[in-house]
Amino acid sequence: VQLVESGGGLVQPGGSLRLSCAASGFTFNNYHMSWYRQAPGKERELVALITSISRNTRYADAVKGRSTISRDNAKNTVYLEMNGLKPEDTAVYYCYAFRSGADSYWGQGTQVTVSS
Repeated sequence: VQLVESGGGLVQPGGSLRLSCAASGFTFNNYHMSWYRQAPGKERELVALITSISRNTRYADAVKGRSTISRDNAKNTVYLEMNGLKPEDTAVYYCYAFRSGADSYWGQGTQVTVSS
């Protein structure tokens, strides 16, 4: 099983990023997918999630209105587009796959740094 995040980097305040998470080794279509982040000295927190079939979405209040989570089941990939980035968005962003009654999986993370 692999979850490989990409798309992180250094961006100026107000900028945008699109994170990608490519999945392999499990039945992607059956799993809910989510993005978490962890800033230095803070606990890991949920950023956004998208359900497996209905593609319902949920966002943390801190990113609501600035972020969009989406998935392409044909490509086994989940995306997180973030706009209007703020310094407080600086964190390592992790992809997380889960479903009821089954193993869950984490990616290795991608660093997002928002700074001028």
